[in-house]
Amino acid sequence: MEVKNISFIEVKSPCANIFSKFPMPRLGAVLLSTILKEKGYNVRVFIEDLAEPDWSFIMNSDLVCISTITSTALRAYETGDILKAKGIPVIMGGAHPSFLPDETLAHCDYVVRGEGDMTLFELLSHLEKGKPELSSINGLSYRDKSGAIRHTPQRPLLEDLDSLPDPDFSLVHKWKPSNTYPVATSRGCPFNCNFCSVVNMFGRKCRFRSVEATVGHMKHVASISRATKFFVDDNFAADKARTKEILRGMIAERIKTKWSAQVRTDVARDDELLKLMADSGCVNTFIGFESINSDTLKAYNKKQDLDDIVKCIRKVKDHGIRIHGMFVLGADTDDVDTIRKTADFASRHGINTVQFMVLTPLPGTAFYKEMKTSGRLLHNDWSKYDMLHIVFRPQNISPDTLYVEHMKAVGRFYSWKYIFRNLSRFDFFHAAVGLYGKKAAKDLLAEATAQNSPGY
Repeated sequence: MEVKNISFIEVKSPCANIFSKFPMPRLGAVLLSTILKEKGYNVRVFIEDLAEPDWSFIMNSDLVCISTITSTALRAYETGDILKAKGIPVIMGGAHPSFLPDETLAHCDYVVRGEGDMTLFELLSHLEKGKPELSSINGLSYRDKSGAIRHTPQRPLLEDLDSLPDPDFSLVHKWKPSNTYPVATSRGCPFNCNFCSVVNMFGRKCRFRSVEATVGHMKHVASISRATKFFVDDNFAADKARTKEILRGMIAERIKTKWSAQVRTDVARDDELLKLMADSGCVNTFIGFESINSDTLKAYNKKQDLDDIVKCIRKVKDHGIRIHGMFVLGADTDDVDTIRKTADFASRHGINTVQFMVLTPLPGTAFYKEMKTSGRLLHNDWSKYDMLHIVFRPQNISPDTLYVEHMKAVGRFYSWKYIFRNLSRFDFFHAAVGLYGKKAAKDLLAEATAQNSPGY
């Protein structure tokens, strides 16, 4: 077949949350489209959370690639079914298809599992030229001529990240320079939290772009966008010595830009690192505190304690850097009191913004296997696997109670006191975040109450 026009679709989220007002594309579709553009294909990327796609272009594409996580899987399946009915070949990738390829193949022609940097181009070569053979393309799932599902061996993880191009966001439909600009400098995570699928997707060994390539990329994106840059690495400071080199390089190159990143509490143990972060433009850190319950932290395999969390908050704030604290509620070691105390803890310690998430057994995680084996999954409506709804049966809290208390915790933190405090400081952004968070929690709680099935 001839392949010239290719569409990438990142399907929309099923439910609003506090950050729905600030959507940011995952990098996979943008990076893969950039690779194919450099191979001579006419490629466009459609991020449904950013803008309504150009369905005319999509329906006239020779091939459509759909990226999905678990909570967007049903939307991806629906889209795949429509395209297949029109005779358009469909490829799916992302975390959910990677872990459940058999299910996904009911709605597409091929599944690219794991990292698709090499797999996708090899698949296109097969479709156009008949070579290489499908069975020789690692990381691929498909149906053979008899209809039987085949899974080729997993593709080894890419070691040389510098061999990849910088993602070209001009390929994204209706992309605006004012959108938060995602930047990736590594893949993988050395930790192994039981509710996280990163290790099974990208490996436990961290792989890094070089310092030179990272600084060069930051210089480029700072020149084309004044928006805040967000390091999407699972832990930007996984290798602190390397992170310091990057930050020194940004300072030496006089790269003037605001940035934020995901880090762990251990950044607080390195004052030099925190100073370099502040001096190079860091305005916000996204920190997975996860819980204030010591038993829950152990259950999550988090490798930190409450004292680490408290010290981290103080040290980061001392350097003038804001904190977005992320907490996961609903472990077997949690109860109603844990949830209420978590909201009070976040307020009392001056965390700037929070994300209270319900513990969710996502496919590809140890927690999912545990809940499935024990029969504690409530259902497989993937649209509810969004860390807002309850999809398993907790041990010490009923599903209904967990959902209600979770929503109340959001409202408890984003209180009128929070909103008016930020207004008094002329911090209209955080006041607006507070208003939106309060309204979102109220609306979701009212919707669940009206349906008489909170959180399911």
